[in-house]
Amino acid sequence: MPRLPPITDFGDHLTMKIHEYQARQLLEEAGVPVPSGRMCTTVDEAVAAAEAILAGDDSMVVVKAQVHAGGRGKAGFVKVVDSVEAVRESAEFMLSNRMVSNQTGPEGLEVKRLLVAAAVDIERELYLAITTDRAHETNTLIASSEGGVEIEAVAESNPDAIIKLPLHPIDGLDPQQAAELAAKLDFEGDQLQQAVDIMTRLSTLFVEKDASLAEINPLIVTPAGEVMAIDAKFNFDDNAMFRHPELQELFDPAEENADELHAKEFGLSYIALDGNIGCLVNGAGLAMSTMDIIKLEGGEPANFLDVGGDASLEAITEAFRIILGEHTVTGVLVNIFGGIMQCDRIAQAIVAAAEDVGFSVPLVVRLEGTNVEPARAILEEAQTRLPTMQTATDLADAARKVTAAVGVGA
Repeated sequence: MPRLPPITDFGDHLTMKIHEYQARQLLEEAGVPVPSGRMCTTVDEAVAAAEAILAGDDSMVVVKAQVHAGGRGKAGFVKVVDSVEAVRESAEFMLSNRMVSNQTGPEGLEVKRLLVAAAVDIERELYLAITTDRAHETNTLIASSEGGVEIEAVAESNPDAIIKLPLHPIDGLDPQQAAELAAKLDFEGDQLQQAVDIMTRLSTLFVEKDASLAEINPLIVTPAGEVMAIDAKFNFDDNAMFRHPELQELFDPAEENADELHAKEFGLSYIALDGNIGCLVNGAGLAMSTMDIIKLEGGEPANFLDVGGDASLEAITEAFRIILGEHTVTGVLVNIFGGIMQCDRIAQAIVAAAEDVGFSVPLVVRLEGTNVEPARAILEEAQTRLPTMQTATDLADAARKVTAAVGVGA
């Protein structure tokens, strides 16, 4: 029996992300120290922000592109400078070029916002985060004395440098636990108390805002002994956003996948992935099973797409358009279970939608449920008009046919 491959990973797709400047604002409102800064959308705004910073006690300014991707520093989209003219040059470069990093893909991301902030002298850099640990069914605080780099790199090169602390589901972070953790990170005296205060405030903020990730990287100590957050990242549970209108206002659609936003307008749950086999399924659980069996057969799903229990003509048509709009898609698998919705009506909708959109790639359709035999007859009759379409008797058969049609297989 072949070994089952890893299940499909959705990464951050099921969470709402915000920009760094917004994360810093949340921290500041929660009482966590952050350097002064301003979000800017034009070069002139960046220059004005820098002039205000340099007119005070600060002698250095940092200019940071605001995009939902990491690797900004290596890509040249984080600059620490000491003059207004250097700020102007940095802002002009960032706002007129796409940022390409290992997290953006070769097409890169357009930069529409900048954070211009006071640069801070750093004596120590640490890592602090709280995330939902699904494996252990608890929120977990993660800390490391090695900050300023990706925590994944630390986990690989020096796993002993990472400390994990499960949090009580009701009580959250206990102050004594926070003090013990701060001591392990070599905080002493007043700095230890500052670190404890930041940890407890971050823990409270994480719960209050229904976050799935609250990350400070780096948490720094200045030569003067101040402990503060320099960079921050927050993700929030999509399912909890109805409770947080203040967070909904932070949503930036320009940073999201356009097809995913378009799908929502038609009641479709769509997530773009990196494979080449498009999936159209009704029901989230069935969609997950469909993607996993495609992987088992050696293929890679191009998307998660749940058309819901209705599976109407309009929904299926739009779903086909979205799937085929991805240039990487070389085949499509439709897997529909007709419960309340009868299979023959679904088959009619699939055929009409496929003819409307036009198919040049292989299309494999598997239907099961009420009136499935009349539905199969409808699909067979339509094959003369849809020569790339095949029918399948079950999900395993469908996965084998679509992977074979696109030239892969277990």
